[in-house]
Order: sequence, then structure tokens, then C-alpha cells
Amino acid sequence: MQIRELKIPGAWEFTPVQHGDARGAFLEAYRADVLEETIGHPLDLRQVNMSISSAGVARGIHYALVAPSQAKYVTAVRGAFIDYIVDIRVGSPTFGQWDSVRIDDVDRKAVYLSEGLGHAIVALEDQSTVNYLVSAHYDPEREKGITILDPTVGLELPEGLGEPVLSEKDTSAPTLEEAAAAGLLPTYEECVAYTESLRTKK
Repeated sequence: MQIRELKIPGAWEFTPVQHGDARGAFLEAYRADVLEETIGHPLDLRQVNMSISSAGVARGIHYALVAPSQAKYVTAVRGAFIDYIVDIRVGSPTFGQWDSVRIDDVDRKAVYLSEGLGHAIVALEDQSTVNYLVSAHYDPEREKGITILDPTVGLELPEGLGEPVLSEKDTSAPTLEEAAAAGLLPTYEECVAYTESLRTKK
């Protein structure tokens, strides 16, 4: 499995080795030991989510309050997406910056993002399906969002899909600046402290 650290600290891309023959293909989509060695602690898997999207559907930018927040290991089991990782941690050296990875059913890449980071996906094909391994149960009181259309963040959305299709909740989400002013964003300091607590716990 090839591993590449993204430009946002706390996020990585994993590319599995695929073994193909006349029957099809086999790959290791997730390796707990590889992930633990990469991030410095085990993923405490608490829930597995799946979302199915039509082309042009955008979900995010989502995050959960720290602690415990919600780390995610994200793969596309069908179709294709652009996966965005956004640094929303106040005080981070890369605050407001982002990186992206194409995840699809060809290369079978996965993305890991640690607690406190923002996450968004945009589907490139109909019936595109994402699988999320997450470290905490969904808690609607702690789940927050930032608009994917925030010009300050400036995500480069895929061309040729038109305006992104958003949920009502995502449509009304605040900008990064508004969320910061309202005290809704995690701080870099608390995120680093929480990650260190996971490393000492292992």
C-alpha cells in the first residue's frame, strides 16, 4: 500500500496494490496496522457510514466538535468523487487551506482525515457510493458544517457538473469566517492535544 501525506497535517492518501486476473481483482482496502503506523495510534472504529450520490451532488464541508470529533477513513466503492480535506482548526499553520484527492472504483484510493478537520465530497458520476469508517458515533448536537461555496476557502469544484446540488442544511451552512466568529470551530491546540491523548492511550 502506497501512502502519501497530504498538505493538510493530519490527512493522508492510501493507494492499495490491486491483484487482477481473469476473474477480477483483489485488494486490501483497509489495513489497521498500516494506518496505526502512519497516524501513530489505532483507529477506534465506532461506525461505518455509506452515502450514494448522483453526479454533481456535494456533501460538506462537515466536521464534528473536538473532543471526540470524528476521524474518517473514506473510500469510493462505486463511481468517483473529488474528496476535499479542509483545515478549519483555528491557529493551525494551514488554517483555511485545503487539499483534494480523486477517490474512485478504478485506483481504489482511500483518504484518512484526523479529528477536527473539515471534509467534503463531490460526486462525478451517478450512483457514486462512498464508504466511511469513523471513530465516533454520529451526534447531531456536535455535527457542524461550513458552506462548500465559501469563496474564502475557495474549493476548486469539478468542471462540467454545473452548480453543486446541496442539502438544505449544507445550503444554509455558515462561511469559515462566520463559524470562527461564532466560536464554532475547533482550535489547532485542542486537536493536537486530543491526537496526543490517543497516542499515549495505545
